[in-house]
Amino acid sequence: MLLRTCLVVFTLLSGGAAADPENWRTEWPNTDFSRTSVDSWAEILSGGPPRDGIPALDNPQFVGTDDAQGIGAREPVITVEIAGQTPRAYPLRYLTWHEIVNDSIGDVPIAVTFCPLCNSAMTFDRRTSAGVLTFGVSGKLRNSDMVMFDRETESWWQQALGQGIVGDMTGVRLKLLPSWMESWQEFVTRNPEGLVMAEPAYNRSYGRNPYRGYDSSERPFLYNGEPPPHGVRPLARVVRVGTRAWPLARLAEVGEVREAGVVISWRAGQASALDTGKIAAGRDVGSIRVRDGQGRDLAHDVMFAFAFHAFWPEGEWMLDAQ
Repeated sequence: MLLRTCLVVFTLLSGGAAADPENWRTEWPNTDFSRTSVDSWAEILSGGPPRDGIPALDNPQFVGTDDAQGIGAREPVITVEIAGQTPRAYPLRYLTWHEIVNDSIGDVPIAVTFCPLCNSAMTFDRRTSAGVLTFGVSGKLRNSDMVMFDRETESWWQQALGQGIVGDMTGVRLKLLPSWMESWQEFVTRNPEGLVMAEPAYNRSYGRNPYRGYDSSERPFLYNGEPPPHGVRPLARVVRVGTRAWPLARLAEVGEVREAGVVISWRAGQASALDTGKIAAGRDVGSIRVRDGQGRDLAHDVMFAFAFHAFWPEGEWMLDAQ
């Protein structure tokens, strides 16, 4: 794949593969590398772009669903619904190029995140014991997952875990908020008066997928860990709830499961953002909703199987009916 080849060449030429804090201090003079939960610095690699080379978005603009333009009906959006506030949609046509959106809904400061290499889309509460944090993209990867950083303490955070891994905030966990990926049409149908993030003022090919064919690949980018067990394909999607993972293929076959205290439903109609060159034309991977027994939305993630195994090696695989 052309993108992967270019990123590998960039990494090698930039010397980013040399995982050593001494090589990072010029770019990260305010990061306390003496504090970390990472076992080996070799786990952290350069993904190619430098710090802020993928620019996070702050305080984006929104428009009503009737005023949105260019978003295909099947295109995926990250939906955030907070009680008492107008629902908001964050299209992956933008998140693919920016990966983090620092926003506030009512009095709740949030970070909407998307790591294309792990297909991980999660929303965090930005409030911590150190105050409200603002996040950026470090350009580093660990287990092929985005390493975020906060601008206030310049600590590094693992996106898949929502946890500080380097610096003053090591060990601190962000509160994960319920959000989910669904098609633009699903969002509009349910929320005709909802809001959608407006197109950012950057020169990007919004709507194009720069990771064409990635979720059909046999191997993840810059991942040297073990493959997932049970013969699960590394880039197969799984629905993670806590330390359990349900294969998306199983959910697509049965439509709904009620297990381990959760109800997970699947419906067709959402395009993969990591398939064809045009996001709207991606193959149908369907949409997931995760609720508890009372019908309340639960925080979860739809990620690639290799990433679940990397960060939850003792996690439970829900391969069959329980």
